[in-house]
Amino acid sequence: MDEKRRVRSNMAVSIILAIVILLAVLGVIVSWIGYVCFSGAFDREYSTSTYHMAKTAANLVNGDHLAGYLFGQYMDEYQETSEDLDAFCTNINVSLIYVIMVDQTDYNSFVSVFNEIDNAVDNTEYEEWELGRRVSTTNGEYRRKYQSLYEEGADYEIVYRTERLGRIHPHITTIVPVFDSRGRVAGLLCIQRPIREMDDARRPYLWQVGVSTTLLAIMAALLAVMFLRIRVVAPISKISGEAARFARENTIGDTLEDIGDYDVIQDLAGSIEKMETDMVNYIDNLTAVTAERERIGAELSFATRIQSDAIPNVFPAFPDRKDFDIYASMTPAKEVGGDFYNFYLIDDDHLALVIGDVSGKGVPAALFMMITNIMISDRTNMGGSPAEIMTFVNRNLCKNTRSDMFVTVWLGIIELSTGRLTSVNAGHEDIVVCRNGGEFELLKTRHGVVAAALDTVCYTDEVMTLNKGDRLFIYTDGIPEAVNADSQMYGLKRMVETLNRYKDGSLQEIIEGVKSSVDEFSGEAAQFDDITMLCFERKL
Repeated sequence: MDEKRRVRSNMAVSIILAIVILLAVLGVIVSWIGYVCFSGAFDREYSTSTYHMAKTAANLVNGDHLAGYLFGQYMDEYQETSEDLDAFCTNINVSLIYVIMVDQTDYNSFVSVFNEIDNAVDNTEYEEWELGRRVSTTNGEYRRKYQSLYEEGADYEIVYRTERLGRIHPHITTIVPVFDSRGRVAGLLCIQRPIREMDDARRPYLWQVGVSTTLLAIMAALLAVMFLRIRVVAPISKISGEAARFARENTIGDTLEDIGDYDVIQDLAGSIEKMETDMVNYIDNLTAVTAERERIGAELSFATRIQSDAIPNVFPAFPDRKDFDIYASMTPAKEVGGDFYNFYLIDDDHLALVIGDVSGKGVPAALFMMITNIMISDRTNMGGSPAEIMTFVNRNLCKNTRSDMFVTVWLGIIELSTGRLTSVNAGHEDIVVCRNGGEFELLKTRHGVVAAALDTVCYTDEVMTLNKGDRLFIYTDGIPEAVNADSQMYGLKRMVETLNRYKDGSLQEIIEGVKSSVDEFSGEAAQFDDITMLCFERKL
């Protein structure tokens, strides 16, 4: 009993046993964590690649002719598309590609348009649907996915089936919209892909990597046992005593030289000595470090004020003008941001509106924003249409900018006496217009290339008329791309709905309402992009 008690109280034995157990447990934990991370990454890659397959297949389908196919029209084109989809189904090794038109009344049924099957992929027995066959929706999950794609503007949806149903093996179904030429959802394309590849990839990892990691951990523990045979208690106790002395006195003590036979003990002693020296120096330098941090904070605060002063932020902006009203706001994601807006009278009858979004964030984006804003303002005052102005600005940005940054810009010039709006869109978001007595609607226009990307670009003007009482809303992508804690995007549809909720309010109430809606949607999620908005109303 005395011998057992002596062994249990021996520090070296306790350390050896602890290392053996710790490394064995660590090997198992590391293997499991690696497996979970690998499995998650592989699942995401599998889902993403299936989405890209579906997106590619959707590009083979003419959304304008889906309804015509059901009535026997365009049959040569239908046959050619069917052959393309069938070849694509075989080449990418998926079980099923089909195109359907869903009944949007209740999403309880759909009509088959294309149906391409490759049962050899996973030894399944899918039944081919003929053109025009009406099929009931399988379950509520599919109905929700269909509604999301038709009504909520989702890019794609995925349905997982992890249990085998007869001869139908586990699979994922990726669903993407098929658009017509007007950008509306004409139908849905679905790709069904077996998930046995994911299971096949997981098993070798779990057995090979997991087992090998555990064995290596055990071997490392055995090696530790071989090298922990000499006395370690005394040097460690001496080091511990020196650390305790320093904690009491806060002064540098005697040097700890030749304290042990192993580098790890000598390094520990050296670390204690270095800690003593560093702590004394730290106490001496703490005041200087604090002052430096305050200086950096003050400079960032000053940069924020400079950026704020670089854009018009006093409202009403033109108190003497009764024929129009304007309001805008910008909320950077960091201390300084890459968004900007501007508005200014070119003469008594022409008002320029500008909004832009520089790639990136922080100080570099803010500097690039200010350069772009100044260049547009100066060139606008020289005269010319928005297309001519942006062509000039783009060429000069490309010529004088050496970074890989670019900027999206919407520039409009309003003839206030007639309401004629001439605008150009350099890769920016579509504008939203509310006609007098109507509702806000997204206005699809031609998009040019982003500025500072290609110096040979020539932009094209778009012309429309704003009548009395009409309102114009322009914004940056920080609004539709705002996300919540569930990684869901705010989206254009929600933005337009919010605009219409505040359409009868003032311009300031509209912008503050949208910002409040975005904040409420995002919740605790951090703002990752600048949020900028500008609203204009023609009153006379």
